Amino acid sequence: MPRSTYFVQECPTCGRNLQVRVEYLGKQIVCQHCGAKFEACEPGSEAYSHNNSSLSLLERAEHLLQTASASGIGLTADVPARPR
Repeated sequence: MPRSTYFVQECPTCGRNLQVRVEYLGKQIVCQHCGAKFEACEPGSEAYSHNNSSLSLLERAEHLLQTASASGIGLTADVPARPR
């Protein structure tokens, strides 16, 4: 069975390093950790630097908060206190 070749690309949203198959270069991929969608591109390319600088830290944080809010992960709703 042939082995796949991988490269490492940082997720532009959560910043984690992902191992991406070279077959996916130029295609949309999804981060396994945060669910962000972005284009797989080789390190050092113009698209790679655009992906990594396109979102500021605050924008990345906002995106993660929106994703968590939409999925309900790690967030609790304000529950009114029970009357005694």
